[in-house]
Amino acid sequence: MTTDAEVLLLAQWLSPAFPVGSFTYSHGLEWAVEAGDVRDAATLRGWLGDVLAHGAGRCDAILLAAAYRAESAEEVAGIDAEARAFAPSAERLLEAEAQGRAFAETLGAVWPGAALPALTYPVALGRAARVEGLPMVLTARMYLHAFTSNLVSAGIRLIPIGQTEGQQTLSALTPLCLRLAEEAAEAGLDDLESSVFLADIASMKHETQYSRLFRS
Repeated sequence: MTTDAEVLLLAQWLSPAFPVGSFTYSHGLEWAVEAGDVRDAATLRGWLGDVLAHGAGRCDAILLAAAYRAESAEEVAGIDAEARAFAPSAERLLEAEAQGRAFAETLGAVWPGAALPALTYPVALGRAARVEGLPMVLTARMYLHAFTSNLVSAGIRLIPIGQTEGQQTLSALTPLCLRLAEEAAEAGLDDLESSVFLADIASMKHETQYSRLFRS
């Protein structure tokens, strides 16, 4: 059974206070707002739902689960290489690399027994959860919820929408986070795929966007 200590440890790792800099990334959302593709709470919910179900959300959960199940450092390195190759743009690669590096650095400083090399973020989190004996599905659930929460927060600032609408959006997407985490536990690297082409293009367009608040 999951213990309170396990839940609190994951809550700490995935808290906005944990210094991975997640608040500086919009995952291409900044360009989508600039282009008018995301303009209110309804379109934000649709955009994020697609990113979760058909893009980075699902893929990150699969990578996290694969890193959790890996039996050697060499296997983890191979999963990490695949995660890097799967990034559709330079900024999305930066997002995964920089957050993973920051996560690993803080992890090693606070929990030396769980020290990791610089891995992409979902791979690092999955491996850290394995080392600390945390439940895989719970880790994936909380990762996806934190990922969604960060993008909702970006939407609140960019569109803008109110805090209440933001919380309604997050609440509406929570069941999807739960389902994707369950599915990832049964999936493998051969199940990686993405069909959110507009979101991928948005991340590429963001690289040259004239005025930016976010790094991706």
